[in-house]
Amino acid sequence: MCGIVGMVAQERVNQRLYDALIVLQHRGQDAAGIMTCDRGRFHLRKSNGLVRDVFDQQHMDRLTGNMGIGHVRYPTAGCASTAEAQPFFVNSPYGIALAHNGNLTNAAQLTKDLFRTDLRHINTTSDSEVLLNVFAHELAEVGKLRPEPGDIFEAVRRVYGRCRGAFAVVSMISGYGVVAFRDPYGIRPLILGRRNSDLWGTEYMVASESVALVTQGFEVMRDVAPGEAVYITTQGKLHTQVCAPEPRCTPCIFEHVYLARPDSVVDGIYVYKARLRQGERLAEKVKRLRPDHDIDVVMPIPDSGFTAARAMAETLGRPFREGFVKNRYIGRTFIMPGQAVRKKSVRQKLNPIDLEFKDKVVCLVDDSIVRGTTCQQIIQMARESGAKKVYFCSAAPAVRYPNVYGIDMPAASELVAHGRTDEEVARIIGADWLVYQDLDDLIACSTAGNPALTDFDCSVFNGHYVTGDVDDAYFERLSVERNDAAKQQRDHGGGRPGVPIDMHNDV
Repeated sequence: MCGIVGMVAQERVNQRLYDALIVLQHRGQDAAGIMTCDRGRFHLRKSNGLVRDVFDQQHMDRLTGNMGIGHVRYPTAGCASTAEAQPFFVNSPYGIALAHNGNLTNAAQLTKDLFRTDLRHINTTSDSEVLLNVFAHELAEVGKLRPEPGDIFEAVRRVYGRCRGAFAVVSMISGYGVVAFRDPYGIRPLILGRRNSDLWGTEYMVASESVALVTQGFEVMRDVAPGEAVYITTQGKLHTQVCAPEPRCTPCIFEHVYLARPDSVVDGIYVYKARLRQGERLAEKVKRLRPDHDIDVVMPIPDSGFTAARAMAETLGRPFREGFVKNRYIGRTFIMPGQAVRKKSVRQKLNPIDLEFKDKVVCLVDDSIVRGTTCQQIIQMARESGAKKVYFCSAAPAVRYPNVYGIDMPAASELVAHGRTDEEVARIIGADWLVYQDLDDLIACSTAGNPALTDFDCSVFNGHYVTGDVDDAYFERLSVERNDAAKQQRDHGGGRPGVPIDMHNDV
């Protein structure tokens, strides 16, 4: 779950890239980076931290040029070193920079191939650098001194032939323009927009979510199609082509549950409306299971459970109350490394309003339950505040399987619902009653917003991985590489995590 943006304009793009990353901050709080290109010269600033902390005025002044790409990151692979922050770049051919949202499922094999066959060196453990080098190698193989749009699309076609997994990409070729492309299954989102100006003509932007476009005054044109590449030249000419042989649209449904901002439109689906429908479906399930339920009040877990909880309260005919006050300066807890850090962060992040709980049967609503750490402590806080009973409702089905497409749910053993019944999970988290959304209902909540979408990646719920290349051996390797213990070991020894990177390079 990273956020990406790229644009070509007729004036400096540094401020617009920065502003776009600010509204994409929810997609990654570990690191941020912007790279621009000015007359063949790359300018880069990237570091660990929030967008507002990575860039100051002197950095912005140096990010000159009318095209650029940006990235906000949280790590699912690699370590927390600044060297792992994006964008990455190579100097051959032409000078190419790249930022990526997703995860390559065959990154290990690609790394070997790049070293042994393509004679390319990888400096980090990031699969984004692998993807960059594959793209650069294939563009070099096309063999054109000055590549035309068709040559760039041919290079992307070859990338699709080699890379597996989920990826939404923005890249920049020095002297030519910005290239963006989306994996053949459309798992990770990518949206194209334009802005018409009497002074500058038409400018284009691509980003992970529509909110990054509209806040910068861009009109949303459409989603980049699965397997499609978009090429925007330095002169502002737009070229598009579907480069994958058999693309099909199976976007990640977790975007609608948790990842995307509620004011975004992803794959033609208004996220806010999808979450309203999730709350309504949850309420109908509660009424079906317990027609005589004794719920006194419905409360959201801020902020991602807010929309579903309000719709659920209205459908149940019960009061909606905000029982927790959120400290908005704490990051998303399920993506924080280490159980100890997550447990401490929950107490820092949420504080209960005691009078809303006292002597009441409280129904708490959250978007999902992943490791169970957050909801376990929240339920305990509700009891300490005087709740008579605590029910817990999840707007998503039980997360029982690891995610391999760019969300930090790597080890099955760290998922509270893996191998357990709903009743066992309820006992672990301390709930008097636990209600999960049914998968069919969740899918219906999304397809109601865009009937043309009939299939989604629901792998964390049903264990079906749409790319078809994930097996037990892959899971074993993933668990070893990405469990909490492995992350902590890498972060303690993973290079120089606090050193920002600034670069100004002629290519």
